[in-house]
Amino acid sequence: MFYRENGQFKTSYAADQQIFAIAQDKWAVLGIVAFAFFAVPFIADEYMMRAILIPFLILALAAVGVNILVGYCGQISLGSGAFMAVGAYAAYNTYVRIDGMPLIVAMLSGGFFATLVGMVFGIPSLRVKGLYLAVATLAAQFFCDWAFLRIGWFTNNTPSGSVAVSNLHIFNWTIDSPVDKYLFCLGMLTVFALLAKNLVRSHIGREWMAIRDMDVAAAVIGIRPMYAKLSAFGVSSFIVGVAGAMWGFVHLGAWEPAAFSIDRSFQLLFIVIIGGMGSIMGSFFGAAFIVILPIFLNQFLPALGALVGIDISTAGVAHAEFMIFGALIVWFLIVEPHGLAKLWSMGKQKLRLWPFPH
Repeated sequence: MFYRENGQFKTSYAADQQIFAIAQDKWAVLGIVAFAFFAVPFIADEYMMRAILIPFLILALAAVGVNILVGYCGQISLGSGAFMAVGAYAAYNTYVRIDGMPLIVAMLSGGFFATLVGMVFGIPSLRVKGLYLAVATLAAQFFCDWAFLRIGWFTNNTPSGSVAVSNLHIFNWTIDSPVDKYLFCLGMLTVFALLAKNLVRSHIGREWMAIRDMDVAAAVIGIRPMYAKLSAFGVSSFIVGVAGAMWGFVHLGAWEPAAFSIDRSFQLLFIVIIGGMGSIMGSFFGAAFIVILPIFLNQFLPALGALVGIDISTAGVAHAEFMIFGALIVWFLIVEPHGLAKLWSMGKQKLRLWPFPH
């Protein structure tokens, strides 16, 4: 009974097009964000910060970028890991080669260079689509893996091929503890998620969705496919590049090209599929699912094996994780192609009508 819009009148076009359709949604989201900023740092331990919350925030940000390209514009991409790598290495070189470079500017520069690379590898989208475009973006993954592994300039000519950053600070705020890293990632995710949500609601977002639904009809009504597709690649690569810089700087601290392998590209694509394509909220659901499920299986499967008298090894848990992931992806594609975000939307709709039949 409490989830109703009774008495909430919309008297202007701007009010009708606001992000949250009813006031309950707005206050619920504000409450969750406030809880994340002011309560979680006091109740979460160091393990939860390092193993769950920080990876979740960064992967959710990367998934937002992938969702713009795959979910809103309909352009299949398997090069997200490469764009994360470009963002991480570009931010690293900017940060260590320019004295006094601010951390935020270095990370945004990583997103800028990822945008350039993403638009270059997005050019094939002007002529091909579907599986052929996926293969074309896969070339970005292999090229970037080779470049960062073989060209020593990107790694500042380190003998081991790995790079490391330390002493992260913004003005007088030193980002060294897990709580500081969590708050920094949460702030970045909040800003970019709000920008992405408003962007997909703007005219360029409507152009992306028109291209996704039927590109020929979109071109007939005056939408330029080249502008729409390349802008989607650019915006998506920028967000993914910033997420890659955060993954390297904040989460890992030291990394090598294997940290952004093709497995990372598939992981981000799975997050979008499970969470829901064409939904910013789905990026959060998918990232939480991908981060929490392996930890849950690592605890649950050995306990289940001990209960039934079967010894499940660590390798067996890893194999079971892959099998469960594959089964879940197939299940979502068959039963609910729009992912967890659609289930969430259906639950809210049923709550708005409860207790009346529907």
